[in-house]
Parts: sequence; structure tokens; C-alpha cells
Amino acid sequence: MSDILNDLEPKAVWRIFEEMCNIPRPSGHEDKIQEFAVDFGEKLNLETIKDEVGNVIIRKPATPGLEDAKGVILQGHLDMVPQKNSNVQHNFETDPITPFIGGEWVKAKGTTLGSDNGIGAAAAMAVLEADDIPHPPLEVLLTAEEETGMTGANGLKPGILKGDILINLDSEDEGELYIGCAGGVNTNAVFPYENVEIPPNLAPYRISVTGLKGGHSGLDIHLGRGNANKIIVKLMMVAADKYGLRLAEIDGGSLRNAIPREAFATVLVNESQKDAFKEFVANYERDAQTALKDADPGLMINVISTKMPRNVMDEESQGNIFKAVDECPNGVIAFDKNMPEVVETSTNLAVVKSTGNQVEMATLQRSAVDDDKDALAKNVYETFEKFNGKPEHSGDYPGWKPDLDSDILKTMKSVYERDFGKVPEVKIIHAGLECGILGAKYPNWDMISFGPTIRNPHSPDEMVNIETVKRFWMFLLETLKEIPKK
Repeated sequence: MSDILNDLEPKAVWRIFEEMCNIPRPSGHEDKIQEFAVDFGEKLNLETIKDEVGNVIIRKPATPGLEDAKGVILQGHLDMVPQKNSNVQHNFETDPITPFIGGEWVKAKGTTLGSDNGIGAAAAMAVLEADDIPHPPLEVLLTAEEETGMTGANGLKPGILKGDILINLDSEDEGELYIGCAGGVNTNAVFPYENVEIPPNLAPYRISVTGLKGGHSGLDIHLGRGNANKIIVKLMMVAADKYGLRLAEIDGGSLRNAIPREAFATVLVNESQKDAFKEFVANYERDAQTALKDADPGLMINVISTKMPRNVMDEESQGNIFKAVDECPNGVIAFDKNMPEVVETSTNLAVVKSTGNQVEMATLQRSAVDDDKDALAKNVYETFEKFNGKPEHSGDYPGWKPDLDSDILKTMKSVYERDFGKVPEVKIIHAGLECGILGAKYPNWDMISFGPTIRNPHSPDEMVNIETVKRFWMFLLETLKEIPKK
């Protein structure tokens, strides 16, 4: 096992996090990391439970003097988003993550790092492991499949947890306290098509859209970054009119909660117009680069000759697929009227992928207002249906309504101001924290979320700031000392 992070402070948190990096844990393939968590609790002789959906719960009695404090649940998730650059060879189901220190940050080599939410989970486990940290009655809840549908949170049974306060460790800006989050719903569709013979005199090409930043489809949606699916399909729509472009296959994006960074397509154009087509792609690239020069300056669009595919899509279905992508809403839909800097409602056209004789599309709608979320999801549904898609909704989860009178909020604001000399910002996050789902099962809970500074989660540029992990840890330990009495 590597010890690249061995000298970083706090040592226990970084050691456990690096152990987690060595265990493959992409969302949906979490048996090994769940086994690690169970073994961790049992080796400490703590009550350890793995429930039927894969959540791991570990209990630790209060330290002397804090027995009458309210019980605390430290909560994070064990899975991570598996994203890599197209030029990187990495199997997330078998290969470890390779972290490295780059200046003030810990990063990974060409893949997501898994600091979302590995750092939070490691911090909770470090508290369990320590014998010199004062804390109230403690439960650690490590959930399953947060990134692909919040399966663990949805499957958690009411009554299994005993605490009164949930501290979620899955936020990504140190110095901020989160007391609310957006709800979300997936709207996915399949678009059937017929594979037909390739018309004569067509030349095959591979179009690639790369170099975009991507990122978290909630936290980064307001940054105006390019959507690879939108870019490549708009190119092909215009080229279909100008040069009779025919589509053989498309592969754009990979996860519903990640802004798509890359998209690829195999297309055919008339042999006699290939030079004009290449010039068109070059001009399109320049225009797109100009439009994204501030938000996404690394955009590249390439077209190269490739081998002849077996078939192409029938022309009518191709047109429907192009129109569905083109008309599908994407990006920020509305900002909060009372807090104009806060995104209230958004949607992400995450995946456009051909498999067999259909194209699959995946989207995720988010909103702090459930009615607006549902209305946006209906809009996306009807757009797909309009163009012969077969849409469905899934994974609907509620938002988390803020409580400004929260006792744990008051406590943590006071502790932060005392120890760090400034008042922490109190915010609502435009992302799907598990608090909304968990709070519906445990309505008595007082809930809050905080974490270290993480940038570019859900992308290979993910990184966690070293100094903020230290402050996050210190803040957590001081908070545990000050938990309100029962």
C-alpha cells in the first residue's frame, strides 16, 4: 500500500483516506469498501451493523462527562464517482486510485480522487478509532450508492439509529455550514432506431469533443461550462443539413450527476464534400472556443478518418435524436429570488449513448422547490416524448428545508467564530445531500452539513485542499465537545 499522504495532518484522516484509495469503490460496486468499513468497526470492538442495502453503522459510547449530551450521527457515503480522462487506462472496479500532492492540494492521476466523500467518511472513522477525542454518544452512518441514486439513504430503515443530531460530512467548502439542499429526479429516455445500410459514396469520420472541465452537475452548473453532448449534437445537426451527415454511433457523458466533459461520434459524409466538412468542423470549433473562452478554455473538437461502420441510423430517427438533444433544457433554469447568487433550479443533459438499436439519454433535474423540480422534469419528459423517445422518471428525492433555529447550527456557528475568528457562512447547497431523504425517515433529527474545500468533484480534476482538511477536522472535534445536552 502506498503512503504518499503519510506526512499530512491530520495523520489519522489521511491514512484512512489513503487506505480507501487503495480499495475500488465506484458507485454500485462497493462490496470491498463496505467490508473494509465493517472490519474497521469490528476490530475496534464497536457495535457494527451492515444493513440489507449496504449501509454500515458503527456505534461508540460517549466519553466520560458527555454521556448526557444528545446523540450524534456522523454521516457520509462510501462510494465515489468513477470518471477518467479518455487517454487514461483505469478500471474503477479493480484498480486503486493514485493520489498525489500538488502544491496545496491532493489530486489523482487522470481520475476522480474520491475525496467526495472519502474525506468525510475517513474523518468519521478517525473519530471512532481515537481514544483521546471527547464526544457524545456516537453513531457513524456510511451509506451506499449515494452517487447513483441515493440507494443507501432511501433504503435505511426508520428506528435503527438512536441519535438526535445528524452531522453530514459531505459538503465541499470549508467555512460554510449547509442547512438545506435541492431535491432531484432523473428523467431518462430511450430512442429506438433502425440500423440501415450505408448509402454509397460516404466517407467515415470520428468526431471527438474533449478538453472540457465537466464537474458536479449541481455545484458547478452555474459556472457556464460546456456540455459535450450539446456541442457535438449541434455540430452534427448543422452538418446533416449541409453535408448529408449520417450518424452511426454516439457516446457522450457517463454519469447523470456529472456535466459531460467528452463526447464521441462515428459519422459519414459525402466523399465529395469531405474537405468542406473538415473546414466546417474547424470553424465550428473556433466559434465554440470563443463562446466558452472564459468558462471552458480547453475545448477541442477533432475530426479524423476512421474505419467504415457496419450500419447507420435511419434518417428519421437520427433527426429525432438530434432535435431531442437540441431542445432538451440544460443548465441553470432559475436563481433564488431572495439569494440571487444561489441556483434554485437546474438540469443536466448528462448522457447520450447509442447501444444496439437505441440511443439512451440520461438527465438530472434539481430544485430547492419541489414543484419547480417536478415541472422541469415534466418539460424534459415531454421534450423526449415529442421526438419519439420513451421517457421515464426515477430516483426522485426531496429537498432539505432549512431550519434557522437549529440548535446544532447555533452551536457550530459559535464554535467556528470562537476558534477561527470569523462567522461561518450559512448556506443552502444546490446538490442532493442525503439529509432530505434521511430527515424524512427521522423527522426528530437536527441536521447540518459541512466539509473541507473540494474542487471539481465528479471530474478527473477533482482535488481537496490540504489545509482545509486540517481545519475541518479541528472544527469537527471542537463541535463534538460542545454538543447540546438532552
